[in-house]
Amino acid sequence: MSIGNHLEEFHGLPAFDFPDSVRGPEDAAQLPAPESVAWRVMVECYASEEEWEEAFARFLAAVDTTRVRALIVGAWNDLWDIGPSDVLAALVAARDRLPALRGLFFGDIVREESDIAYIPQGTVTPLLNTFPELEEFAVRGGSDLEFPAVRHARLRRLTIETGGMPATVVRGVAASDLPALEHLDLWLGTSEYGGDTEMADLAPILAGTRLPALRHLALRNSEIQDEICAGLASAPVVARLDVLDVSMGVLTDDGATALLTGQPLTHLQVLDMHHNYLSEAMCGRLRESLEPAGVRLDLDLDDVDPNNAARFVAVGE
Repeated sequence: MSIGNHLEEFHGLPAFDFPDSVRGPEDAAQLPAPESVAWRVMVECYASEEEWEEAFARFLAAVDTTRVRALIVGAWNDLWDIGPSDVLAALVAARDRLPALRGLFFGDIVREESDIAYIPQGTVTPLLNTFPELEEFAVRGGSDLEFPAVRHARLRRLTIETGGMPATVVRGVAASDLPALEHLDLWLGTSEYGGDTEMADLAPILAGTRLPALRHLALRNSEIQDEICAGLASAPVVARLDVLDVSMGVLTDDGATALLTGQPLTHLQVLDMHHNYLSEAMCGRLRESLEPAGVRLDLDLDDVDPNNAARFVAVGE
């Protein structure tokens, strides 16, 4: 599976592409209300005559950005050759123009623009420091991604999508002070694309001491999905979760057995295991154990053949 389509919604709002045709306030009549959509600013990554920063400047000039609640950063120019430093700088410089910003997605880039493993990133935490009122932050792409530990008092949702997440990023998230964070979603990926996370890197998250408000935990898209499930089987954080997501990875009967024979899971509202390599017998055991308690299970194979000896995460390259 790959990421084939741009976001259709973000932060509870429909996504809207800021048009190439809008050149100033005189064109604003054709645009939706600033607070009614998640604005996507993007350019053709290999053929655009306009830099991303120029498109963003047009956006700032045409839209009452004091009312904008959600922003999606799409592709920038020469994507494979140039990292997002100029894009980051433009966003930081516009901080006073975006006082109502609550949702920011950095890198809504799809397969036809770049494989996820090769999306160039950098240190993205300055965006959290720049926008202290953010409630949701997401980033896609693991190449050169850095996430040093950060404090953010209001962030409620954090998503990092990669085909291979550096362990330093996981350690940075785990060491961050995020007292309001309710939803954490990490796509850990594979070693082939730089995913070198080990269970020790996840330990502070599993211990449940760093993220006091956490209710939705997704540790997914991992080649070590069985090890993660074995760790979750006794992890203190699980007892206070509503949603546990171990989907999209190389999950076999070993990992599912570890979960079932560990601490109780019947308090969960959702256990997401879609894209898995589970046997029919194991799927039956999961349903018999959890569905009578009201747990909603997602065991969709997602076009996976569980009998195939070659096993892959859902999103690698």
